[in-house]
Amino acid sequence: MEIDLVIPWVDGNDPKWLAEKRACLKEEEGDGRANRFREWDNLEYLFRGIEKNLPWIRKIHFITWGHVPKWMKVNHPKLNIVKHTDYIPKEYLPTYNSHVIELNLHRIPDLAEHFIYANDDTFFVAPMRQEHFFKNGLPCDCPLERVHVFKKGGIDHIVANDLELLNDHFLKKDTLKKYRKKWFSLNYKRLLLKNIYMLGVKQFPGFVNPHIPLAYLKSTFEEVWEKEPEVLEETCKHKLRNNMDVNQWLCRYWQFAKGQFEPGNPYIGKFYSIGKDDELIEQALKTKQYKMLCLSDDKPELEFEKEKEWLKKLLQSYFPEKSSFEK
Repeated sequence: MEIDLVIPWVDGNDPKWLAEKRACLKEEEGDGRANRFREWDNLEYLFRGIEKNLPWIRKIHFITWGHVPKWMKVNHPKLNIVKHTDYIPKEYLPTYNSHVIELNLHRIPDLAEHFIYANDDTFFVAPMRQEHFFKNGLPCDCPLERVHVFKKGGIDHIVANDLELLNDHFLKKDTLKKYRKKWFSLNYKRLLLKNIYMLGVKQFPGFVNPHIPLAYLKSTFEEVWEKEPEVLEETCKHKLRNNMDVNQWLCRYWQFAKGQFEPGNPYIGKFYSIGKDDELIEQALKTKQYKMLCLSDDKPELEFEKEKEWLKKLLQSYFPEKSSFEK
């Protein structure tokens, strides 16, 4: 099976990008917080982890506004540098909205049907097999239900939009009847109790959303666009994140509802917040308890330069050898 990896990235320090962004967003309302675009200067460690722990990846599609890291070997045979203009319809450009970048992934030239989507704040820290992401031609994932709640400053309105569309197209009772073994798999261990507890809820109430690399079928994105073009087009018109958006999790939920998944391991990765969980991050790298880590920049008030230097030293100690993607 051919499996690709898709990674979006932006250099928030690029003066040309900043000038374009300032000119474009004078009157735009949305989420333009600095931590959405800050450059941590640690992307090479993501590539070192890929080469060391996912050697079976066919191709890495590296999405960028147009800039590339100075260290990157742009002619690497496994690397496809994809500019926004290469795959996002021109009527949606320029964009500073990650949802636009994500919802158009299926348009990337030569993208495999089976692909993994990984943000640039995720790291592969232990050896992984194809079967961690795909089995029987289907994505490995965990439809762990939860009551959807709203938190100030988050993306909960966007997730609610995803859920509204999902429930418009699918009946939960039909999904459970057809895919009961997948929905109540023992793979989920104690987290299986979440789905048992939600048995009496008639609609899909919400899902646990792990901030780790996720497996997708390209055809799912194509189908969602076919079924809901107006909603996706409206999202793509927003230059910054907007509470009326939907995002790529809609495609994940769609795979759940159609049974286009195989039960995965909910403990395979872990989300940590930089500045808050620094000791836990060091411990996770030391013990190799998880195969994937998301080290999130989710605090605008973070002591950025101090944390950036700390994290770079930590990752360098864990991934000391250069990858073939580096000059």
